[in-house]
Amino acid sequence: MPETIPVARSQDDLASEAIIRPILVGYDGSPPSRHALAYAAGIARRMARMLVLAYVSPTPACYAFDYGWPLPVEDPAELLDWLRSELAETIDPTGLRVTLVGRIGDAARQLAELAEETRADTIVLGAPRHWMHRITGSVPVWLARHTYCPVIMVP
Repeated sequence: MPETIPVARSQDDLASEAIIRPILVGYDGSPPSRHALAYAAGIARRMARMLVLAYVSPTPACYAFDYGWPLPVEDPAELLDWLRSELAETIDPTGLRVTLVGRIGDAARQLAELAEETRADTIVLGAPRHWMHRITGSVPVWLARHTYCPVIMVP
């Protein structure tokens, strides 16, 4: 007698999951984060998912380090304008559903909270290039240890 294999999900479940499980990308304006944005946009397109583009403003102590790229302004409206312009310069957003999010605080913890709030399918980040991350740790490594979803590091 053949064994019946139950269907795990219906098409309706898959359609609703695409709406509530976006692809989250952390962005800071660095070249690796631009690569991560392009990679995340490709995933979002292929999977028909929403893309959540998040920028976490570092705490004032982090400004003491010269990261080699301009930090955006602190005004929320100007930050969203900066994210929109970076999005348009990095990828073609046509056909993508994109949500822009700005947060303040520790990047790893803020991205983990955002991933939990949005039920993100995956988190995509640029690989850290700064020597200080060897001492203080990196955002992708912390997220890989503390979040429920996969973390993809893009060089």
